[in-house]
Amino acid sequence: MRTVPRPRLPHLNHETTRHGTLVWYVRVGKGPRIRLRDEYGSPEFMEAYRLAISGRPAPDKGAAVKPGTFAWLMRQYMVSAEWSDLSPGTRRSRGNILKTVETKAGDRAIKAFTPAVILHGRDLRQATPHAANNYMKAMRGVFAWAFGRGLVKPDPTAGIAKLKANATGGFHTWTEDEVARFEAHWKTGTRERLALDILLYTGLRRGDATRLGRQHVAKGVITIRTEKTGREVVIPLLPPLAASIAATKTGDLTFLVTDRGTGFVKESFGNWFRRACVEAGVPGSAHGLRKAGATRAAENGATEAQMNAVFGWAPGSRESATYIQKANQARMAASAMHTLLSGQAKNETARTLSPGAGDIEKTIDETGT
Repeated sequence: MRTVPRPRLPHLNHETTRHGTLVWYVRVGKGPRIRLRDEYGSPEFMEAYRLAISGRPAPDKGAAVKPGTFAWLMRQYMVSAEWSDLSPGTRRSRGNILKTVETKAGDRAIKAFTPAVILHGRDLRQATPHAANNYMKAMRGVFAWAFGRGLVKPDPTAGIAKLKANATGGFHTWTEDEVARFEAHWKTGTRERLALDILLYTGLRRGDATRLGRQHVAKGVITIRTEKTGREVVIPLLPPLAASIAATKTGDLTFLVTDRGTGFVKESFGNWFRRACVEAGVPGSAHGLRKAGATRAAENGATEAQMNAVFGWAPGSRESATYIQKANQARMAASAMHTLLSGQAKNETARTLSPGAGDIEKTIDETGT
C-alpha cells in the first residue's frame, strides 16, 4: 500500500465502501465526481488525476481494444463494482496474472477461452500449485463476472478444480533452529528483529505487518483489519513482541520503517527482509514465518477455530485444518513408533530408557535407602 502524501493533492478525496475498499475520486468545487481507478500513486493514477483536474476523465481503457476479445473483457471487468470490492492486494496480484494472459492472448475472442484452454493454462503452472491456483482464481473471477452479465455462456472456468497445495508446499516453513539463528544474528532493538517478531508473534501477512502501528494497539490488544480478506483480527500483544517494539526505533504510524523513516511498501519489505535472512544465514522469507507461527500453534494444541481467529482465515477454510492434521500426524507417529519393534527389541529399548532392577538395587545400596 502506498503512503498517502501530506498534504493531500488538491481536490483529491476518498471514501471507503461497505466492503472496506478505498475509492479515490476528484471533485473540483461542486462539480461531478471523477473516479480514479488505477492503483494509488502509480503513473496511471497521476495521469488520471491530471486529466480529472482539467475536467476530463481518463480515456476508456476498453476503447483501444477490439470488442469481444479477452483484452476488452478484462478491461470491462476491471471497472466493475466486483473488481473494486476486492482488496488492493488481491487486485494487484490478480491484475498481474490477467495482464500476463492479455499479453499472450489478449486479441483472442472470448469464446476461444474454452474449458480446455483454461485447464491447459492451469496445468502449465502445475509445478507450482499456488501459482496455478492463483491463476484459476483470477480467471474464475473475470469469467464468473462475465457469465453473470451474459457476456459468456457457459462459464469456461466452472467445474475446474484447484490443484492440491498443502502447508508443506510453496514458501519454506521456518524451523525453530532457523528462528534461533536469526534471533542470534539480529538482536532485540534492530529493525530486522522487530520484523521477525511482528511476523512470528502476530501471524500477519507481510502487507499487514508493514501497516501495523501504535494506532492498532490498545490496552495490550492488537486490532487490525487484514488487507487480503478484510477480516478483523483481534489478538493479544504478546510479551516478546511488546519488548521488541519498546527496544526499537519505530515510525509514527507504522512500527516498521525504512532507512528514511517512511513506511514500507509490501514488495520492498519482502526484498529487504529476505536480504536480512541471507545475512543471518537462514533460507527463510516473510511468509515462511507466518507458516512457522501456524505450525507452532498447531503443535501446541490450537483448534481450527482458534487458528482461524489468529490468522484471519475464514471459518471452514482448509488452512488451519492442514496444519493441525500435520501436527496430529507427527504426534501419533511418535507415540506409535515402538509398534515397529520386535518383542526383543522393545525389551532392549525399554532397558535403555528406564533403570533395570539391578540398577535400582545398586542405587539403594549406595544411598542407604
